Amino acid sequence: MIRHIVFFTVSPENLEAVRAGLSILTEIPHAKRLEIGSNVKTDGFHRDIDLVVYGEFEDAAALAAYKAHPLYEESIRRVKPLREERYAADYHVADAVHEPI
Repeated sequence: MIRHIVFFTVSPENLEAVRAGLSILTEIPHAKRLEIGSNVKTDGFHRDIDLVVYGEFEDAAALAAYKAHPLYEESIRRVKPLREERYAADYHVADAVHEPI
């Protein structure tokens, strides 16, 4: 499985528009799980992140299909001009019982 996590910083006046643009992603069928969340900002060291996209994908092909979907492009079109920073990471999740990490 691949976990896909993207962090966004957004000015307060654009927060809801960016959230709406990211919410389009939940309509793409290739993810096993996809969430859009607000950072509750409880970390004592870093509170700059405003919104988070969290996704779980069966494999690299499913993640690639997600990124190739027209709704992914629509989300980018809406969000990119309004967001400030974007940080993304994808990582493989090993089965805790059968595969070493």
